[in-house]
Amino acid sequence: MTETNDQIQSSDIPAASDVPAAAEGQSTRGGGGNRGGEGKGGGDRRGGGGRGRDNRRGQERDSEWQERVVQIRRVSKTVKGGKKMSFRAIVVVGNERGQVGVGVGKAGDVIGAVRKGVADGKKHLVKVPLTRHSSIPTLSNGRDGAASVLIRPAAPGTGVIAGGSIRTVLELAGIKNVLAKRLGSKTPLNNARAAMEALQGLRTHKETAKERGISLEQIYS
Repeated sequence: MTETNDQIQSSDIPAASDVPAAAEGQSTRGGGGNRGGEGKGGGDRRGGGGRGRDNRRGQERDSEWQERVVQIRRVSKTVKGGKKMSFRAIVVVGNERGQVGVGVGKAGDVIGAVRKGVADGKKHLVKVPLTRHSSIPTLSNGRDGAASVLIRPAAPGTGVIAGGSIRTVLELAGIKNVLAKRLGSKTPLNNARAAMEALQGLRTHKETAKERGISLEQIYS
């Protein structure tokens, strides 16, 4: 009996922000802490304000990031006694201000896979240099596996001319005027990682002049 990998439509996937607090691994055990707090009285009241401020700061930091699920697939692993089914989620995380990351998560349920993908994406963030017209400074190429991506700067008003997972990466990085072309494989994960390689290799004109030991005027001449 053969098993096939099934792809799930992104419209049916819950967003990472919809994951309940209990699923995020937050502790829900309050019995012992409450009893201890009743005995201590004022000490807990004084500490409560600090925890509230920390929670608000954490929520503000989390609200800066956006997550988009690129693909969810049902995959199987052959183990002793049969096959173990799980879900693989490809998630792009970005703040639309020059930081973006691609993550992959696997779990027995969709919500767990998305949550792991978001955490993995935040561990592999790339800083993208943006121009004043929300474009990239120079042309760049990226390659991952059989996927090859070409990214070129564009004039103001052009928009994001790209498709698939490449478009998602560029939008969450905050790039609004760019031309991109996929030259190799159609695999979403390889294309997203190739786009990340291209963005990671970008350098501003000032950085290039410093590396080459020449003045900025000589770069433009």
